[in-house]
Amino acid sequence: MRPVITARLVVVVSVTTALSSIGASARRVSPISTRTTGGPFQYEVVAGDSLVSLGARYGIDPREIALANGLKPGGAIAPGLTLRLDSRHIVPVFEDDVVLVINVPQRMLFFSDNALVAGFPVALGRRDWPTPMGDFSVVAKEENPTWDVPASIQAEMLREGRTVLQQVPPGPTNPLGAFWLGLSLGSVGVHGTNAALSIFRHATHGCVRMHPDDIALLYPLVPVGARGRIVYEPILLAQTPEGIFLEAHPDVYRRMTTDALSLVQESAAAPGISSEIDWAEAAKVLHARRGIASAVDLNR
Repeated sequence: MRPVITARLVVVVSVTTALSSIGASARRVSPISTRTTGGPFQYEVVAGDSLVSLGARYGIDPREIALANGLKPGGAIAPGLTLRLDSRHIVPVFEDDVVLVINVPQRMLFFSDNALVAGFPVALGRRDWPTPMGDFSVVAKEENPTWDVPASIQAEMLREGRTVLQQVPPGPTNPLGAFWLGLSLGSVGVHGTNAALSIFRHATHGCVRMHPDDIALLYPLVPVGARGRIVYEPILLAQTPEGIFLEAHPDVYRRMTTDALSLVQESAAAPGISSEIDWAEAAKVLHARRGIASAVDLNR
């Protein structure tokens, strides 16, 4: 059966340390978090599924799905096949009254409201058109938005020989989808999409693109005035009742300037868990950059 994506009440207590050379704050090591999302589950393939579509829907690199299930990367998958999927992600730290945290290398958006935390895979700005980092507030909400095409994107359309559009009305051809959350970061917003296969990629002109079903869940939970933060944390470390996990992503914007293993060692020292980590395994996780939280504790 196809799992239903819903917000998940987090009952595990985790110690999360996210590392980055650049983020919303100047700290190299973020403070302790208590939240994680996702995990391993089984999925039965239905008609129309592909490794790419499943990766986009659940926030997993398609190659990782293939390798975990003994499949050829890029190959077709047949209806009825049962796959093992793992969508475990470490939640970056939430501070103050922030309710949204978006981690650019992780390609994830997290919503938090007291004890409730939900994680959603997103598409973010490509390397040559990056998503801006920093604090923001939600300044506008709109259902069935009209897309007023920015001049910069019109110029790109012209360079590429495409029809130059100034405005796209609501409907199936509108790349904003059915919901728009405008952010206090220029023309950047969180919105739906008519290109669901682009989710969990760096493929946008800076905006945060969500699966239509996910933005429909998030939209009513986020009022105008809600605060958020866009961070750049390629490496995250967590201690949970299930063990210690490390999650590593490619440095897509090439902003890391410090050795990742050294940063993990520094962050592990803060909560006193250095002696509980298998450092050889941690080095493998950092080298592979699989994008899924992997167990690195000695007792795994």
